[in-house]
Amino acid sequence: MPAPVPPTPPSFPVPVLQVRPWADPVIDELGFELRSAYVERFWLATLGPSTTFLLRRLADRFDLDPDGFDLDLADTASRLGLAARGGRHSPFNRALERTTKFGLARRHGTTLEVRRRVPPLTLAQLGRLPRALQDEHAAWQAASLATPERDQQRRARRIALGLLGTGDTVDLVERQLHQLHVHPAVAHDAVRWARRQLAADSDLATPPARTEPQPTPRPAA
Repeated sequence: MPAPVPPTPPSFPVPVLQVRPWADPVIDELGFELRSAYVERFWLATLGPSTTFLLRRLADRFDLDPDGFDLDLADTASRLGLAARGGRHSPFNRALERTTKFGLARRHGTTLEVRRRVPPLTLAQLGRLPRALQDEHAAWQAASLATPERDQQRRARRIALGLLGTGDTVDLVERQLHQLHVHPAVAHDAVRWARRQLAADSDLATPPARTEPQPTPRPAA
């Protein structure tokens, strides 16, 4: 009986990606770890299982190499059970693309910057969840805000940042926080803080305007 032929490993347009941490002081402080219960419980329905497991594997690698590492795509696809087909439209490549689609990673050529922590779901994303999961999320938010004042402030700021970041108005975000039984003063503070953070991030992302050199005046004849 002939020996079994080992499967041919899949190929990808780029065989290796340089994975680096995506530094974001706000999300790094207020977000959820990639292997957290929040990600498995609420992000999973949005990302899908393949992308969720991919993020968990990247988190494990960051534990060993906090500054970044090289990711062999064929090997990683095999380890995740997604090696049946390679190429741009393979299941593994789609899982990789979903990390950037939902703002959990960003790609520059062969470099992939990945968030070490993820933000809460936006209202639009929550609206696409099954009704039962939406109810679970609302109960989780209410429970997380029923905490001592300092913890409530931190969680209220996290929620306000996520909602404002998707384009919701200040008034709408404050009303959402009130419905979650956040004290009006804490809700107002959270919205003002989130607006300052988003404005600062926008300023950092905008390159300084170029100043054209002025011609040197010629002396009068």
